[in-house]
Amino acid sequence: MKTRLPIAICFIFGIFTLLQYFSKHPTLTAMYAEILDWMQIIFVFTLLVGVITIFKIHSGKISRKESNWPYSILTVLGIVVMAGLGFGYGTDYGSPFLWIFQNIQVPMQSTMFALLAFFVASAAYRGFRFRNKEAAVLLITAIIVMLGRVPLGHQISDLIPQTAEWIIDNPSTAAKRGILIGIGLGSITTALRVILGIERSYLGGRS
Repeated sequence: MKTRLPIAICFIFGIFTLLQYFSKHPTLTAMYAEILDWMQIIFVFTLLVGVITIFKIHSGKISRKESNWPYSILTVLGIVVMAGLGFGYGTDYGSPFLWIFQNIQVPMQSTMFALLAFFVASAAYRGFRFRNKEAAVLLITAIIVMLGRVPLGHQISDLIPQTAEWIIDNPSTAAKRGILIGIGLGSITTALRVILGIERSYLGGRS
């Protein structure tokens, strides 16, 4: 019963969600809108479960004093302080919650993205090395596209930005569409496996 009931619910809602894409009947549209409202409610509960899980994990690290346990204290304090400020003083302009978000959270995110640039540059260097014919084609194409996107390319020759635009509009777009088709087929396959009860990993066990 513990397995059959979730599979039955998943099958019913999966088939219903699938059918509403092929029918514009007012009843189906209204029911689907109602389901979307319920999805928002479920999302709130999943967010609550996520917060509780974070507290359990980091409280365990703090009690056992595992490696980097002071960071767990900062994590728990950050959640408590931000939640308290949000509920107590609101999130409007000028509130302490928004001040902390704009002056602490946003700079930290900018720092993380700035650090990622070094990893991207390192990966690009390894990927663009002249090792074989395929790597040479990739290297030449990347140089043309980068030069075509900066003013230097226009100063060298008008042919460079035109070639870069052609590469983006034709070979790059064709490859992108092939990847998207593969992603779509994979998504359809996974959805059918879940709806038909073949894929059961979401129940906590193996498929």
